[in-house]
Amino acid sequence: MKQAHTLFQTLQSLDGQKYGAYKRLAGTYAYDNFQLAIDHIQADPYAPPSKVRIIINKITTGIPEDLIDTKLKRIAVSDFLTRNIYSKIHKLTQRQRNYHANIMIDSCGPEILERSAVTITDNNIEVCLEIGLPATGRKILGKTATHIFNTQVPQIVEQALSYKHLNQAALAEQVTLMEDQHYIREFLVQQGYIAFVANDSILPRQSGVSQQPLRHAVTFTSPTAFEVALTLPSGKRLIGMAIPEGITLIVGGGYHGKSTLLEALQRGVYPHIVGDGREYVITRDDAMKIRAEDGRSIAQVNIQPFIDNLPGNKDTSQFTTPNASGSTSQAANVIEALEAQSSVLLIDEDTSATNFMIRDDRMQQLIAPEKEPITPFAHKVKPLYDDYRVSTILIVGGSGDYFEVADHVLMMDEYVLQDVTAEAHEIA
Repeated sequence: MKQAHTLFQTLQSLDGQKYGAYKRLAGTYAYDNFQLAIDHIQADPYAPPSKVRIIINKITTGIPEDLIDTKLKRIAVSDFLTRNIYSKIHKLTQRQRNYHANIMIDSCGPEILERSAVTITDNNIEVCLEIGLPATGRKILGKTATHIFNTQVPQIVEQALSYKHLNQAALAEQVTLMEDQHYIREFLVQQGYIAFVANDSILPRQSGVSQQPLRHAVTFTSPTAFEVALTLPSGKRLIGMAIPEGITLIVGGGYHGKSTLLEALQRGVYPHIVGDGREYVITRDDAMKIRAEDGRSIAQVNIQPFIDNLPGNKDTSQFTTPNASGSTSQAANVIEALEAQSSVLLIDEDTSATNFMIRDDRMQQLIAPEKEPITPFAHKVKPLYDDYRVSTILIVGGSGDYFEVADHVLMMDEYVLQDVTAEAHEIA
């Protein structure tokens, strides 16, 4: 292993040379309290950035062992460190614009995920960065590169990985939240629920392309019949809606918040950070969102339970097509979810193929069953639960065909959820 000063000397000597000379930097270098591995060097200034790793001993960072002594905690801490490094890099490069530093790490959404950008092993913490090695035209800027590796990288390590410089309360809060969310997820399975939404959760987002919570939004309130109270491992007490296993319809007029609730539930398979508004929207982690995907490829999927007797006696037990229709794609998505052992299907009529979802009495009178190859999902949703214990949460606003098979019917009225199961069954 080479010493860090060797790297700095090499960079100084490369100043003004052709860009390809950067290849000489490959290797691992020892700094005072960490190692830097330069794994891949970009071929020219316009190629994808070079890839480096920071390797630092866990003890050196000072992060307490009780924050990283389980896999769950390590995921929470590595996610926190990734966000912290991203923030520090942004601040650092804003202050030192003259050095053209192009240091990058994966940015994070609101979900707490097991990340490859920062990994915590038994002995070390490894950070994967991308660095755009500086150049003017195709000539190396050796002095600028030296500043990146001699000053900026050590600053990132010190400010973003050293426990004394971290927001220690926020780090502990994220670890505690992760454990609380895991407890709720286990509670759902043990008690026969498929999802939980805490009261006062903020479900709407600022826009269709943003994951930031909407300011001044109507917060969630559970229908009384679905309310449960939970005491979490942290001691926090939650009250919210627990959706039981079975077939649950969420109905209501357009723009009243049905799809917003479903989107929160589909993202609830992942834990979320503090401040997202959906920290305590928890769905079983094997739930799948099902939709039509016109044009998708299908390879040897048995969609016969939904689509059979195609013209020309085409076999649907091993259905294959490079360009599926809406109905065949949605049928394949359901079957693939079942093959993946999903216990919860999440479906929104807005993103579904109408002929896959329903076929009303009048159409059945006009088109005889033997002439229609599609068995609508409305005829299969009940057997899916009765025979295979696969629950369904379904957003509907234009058809009452599912009322008679629904176990629970909830109505979203101006962003407020109400239990209308009795009314729906009476209509059915």
